[in-house]
Amino acid sequence: MGEHDVGADRSEDAIRRFGRAVLDDIRALERMCDAGQIESGVRRVGAEQEMFLVDPQGRPAPIAMDVLERLDDPSFTTELARFNLEHNLPARIFDGGVLRDIEGQLTQAVARVRDAAMASGGDVLLVGILPSLDIGDLTLDNLSPVPRYFELNRAMSELTGGQFPAHIMGLDELHITHDNVLLEACNTSFQVHFQVSADEFARFYNLAQVVAAPILAAAVNSPVLLRHRLWRETRIALFQQSLDVRSASQKQRDSRRRVWFGDHWVEHGAVEIYRDDITRFPVLLTGDTGESSTAVLERGGIPGLAALRLHNGTVYRWNRACYGILDGKPHLRIENRTLPAGPSIPDTVGNAAFFFGLMTELSHVHADVRERFTFDHVKDNFVAAARYGLNATFRWIDGRVVAVPALVLGELLPQAASGLRRHGVPEDDITRYLGVVEARVATGRTGAEWILEALERLRSVESPSARFQVLTRTMLERQRTGQPVHTWDPPEPEDHGDWRERFQTVAQVMTTDLFTVHPEDPVDLAASIMYWKQVRHLPVEDAEGRLVGLLSQRSILKLFVDGRAGTEDPVPVREVMKRDPLTVTPRTSCLDAIHLMNEHRFSSLPVLDDGRLVGIVTDRDFSHAAARLFEDELKRE
Repeated sequence: MGEHDVGADRSEDAIRRFGRAVLDDIRALERMCDAGQIESGVRRVGAEQEMFLVDPQGRPAPIAMDVLERLDDPSFTTELARFNLEHNLPARIFDGGVLRDIEGQLTQAVARVRDAAMASGGDVLLVGILPSLDIGDLTLDNLSPVPRYFELNRAMSELTGGQFPAHIMGLDELHITHDNVLLEACNTSFQVHFQVSADEFARFYNLAQVVAAPILAAAVNSPVLLRHRLWRETRIALFQQSLDVRSASQKQRDSRRRVWFGDHWVEHGAVEIYRDDITRFPVLLTGDTGESSTAVLERGGIPGLAALRLHNGTVYRWNRACYGILDGKPHLRIENRTLPAGPSIPDTVGNAAFFFGLMTELSHVHADVRERFTFDHVKDNFVAAARYGLNATFRWIDGRVVAVPALVLGELLPQAASGLRRHGVPEDDITRYLGVVEARVATGRTGAEWILEALERLRSVESPSARFQVLTRTMLERQRTGQPVHTWDPPEPEDHGDWRERFQTVAQVMTTDLFTVHPEDPVDLAASIMYWKQVRHLPVEDAEGRLVGLLSQRSILKLFVDGRAGTEDPVPVREVMKRDPLTVTPRTSCLDAIHLMNEHRFSSLPVLDDGRLVGIVTDRDFSHAAARLFEDELKRE
């Protein structure tokens, strides 16, 4: 999420001062580029690995601050949510040992996080979107206690009126409006950095735009969000929508989102990107910028460009221009932000190898990719990759139409291998890491496809919540083997884990496929729905979707007892429903829910999450769960 040093002063004067500092930083960067002060002749690479922290049931575990305290290492840092962490790998020269070093560093980092998480009863999982996430996990209680995140949430809420909508169409349809910025915390990624000189920046940046689509299509690992099956890489759509702070008029004018791919080739270099971003995107956060960057240059120093870097951290291009200082020398790099976390460390390093190799080789094949590619095709390829993964079709060189597997296997992997050879990467390493990508594409077994197949096999699991928790725990088990995803066995339907874990909360047994009625609907309609769908209870929602009552079969039978059934005037639901019914949340324990039902002699309880109706739990649900538990115990004996 960028730089952490932000100020709480949002006065107009503070924003003006910060805006002026950003302009000063851009002028300083332009002077450094023109004067040849940006490091050149050196090719370094780096990476950032984001992670989910999970509990033994596969649910998100908000233990990041405890884990970081145990790690006590500045290379590990917070992310937006308390159930996320980030590890920054050190930048290093792109040479023959780079891939094995990255694998070793990632393996060690994940092992350290796992050890620290286990001390708090948790574990670590690499996945683009955690399948077991619920909307109830995205409350401000789970926002990491870092001033920048609270200020980001405040600033964005101010711009959006506290509403963060997301509407994503896939196999299912997700249409929600959230009340804080934590929708973005559903995403974790593996970000790779590629250092370039100032004079070659535009050429390499355009190349990074071209290769983003095929690399992503082969790496997709985020097909579900909040228990909805959406895009093969749903992160792309969610990130774009969750941080969309445009006003209604800006959307009507088709103003750019803060998360975007771009809409044209870069002509000149990094300064062009920074100018475009400050032009399009107003200052969102402010901070202490210190001495003027141009003043630092004039006295022979190297400016940190603090204001520019902070503003850059609030504009989320999928390929981002980054400025930094290493060993006293300023440099520029391209940060590829498209790749998801996981599904295994070999898969992750394979993705990095694919990116590094293609960037290198295609820079020799194409003097200027703009001569052979149309930008609109490149952008369309990226969206198609996110939506369909390996099932996508691209417009490639000179507009040629090609299926992704044929393109990757027939052209791009051999080119990536040649690019790695140019940097002295041994043949064994090329075979090892690009071979993982090759096998994934040849079998069609991306992380996304494995997850979707696993969900299909788990249809017999008691409830959607339990199904996604079983999926998450299975992913964790497979990931810990260290084997790439194309070798993973799917979960077995009967392998649901310990029953004590499967029936702890209402979320694990409740029904989510709901039928509801309106207070003004005729009771005849409600009775028909109950008969047709074989349900005994119907939640009653008003026009705004608020739960206002609960209708039961007993309420309808009472109409006959009172002699009101069959009258000429239809009876509205509101006259017979139970108003303000007792409710529970998805996190209510099953035992507590059973006690409530017994105490009040209820046979059902609506389930609300943050005021939203998300399910209903009935005595039959608990009877079914008890029967399953009894069967399991008999099998154990």
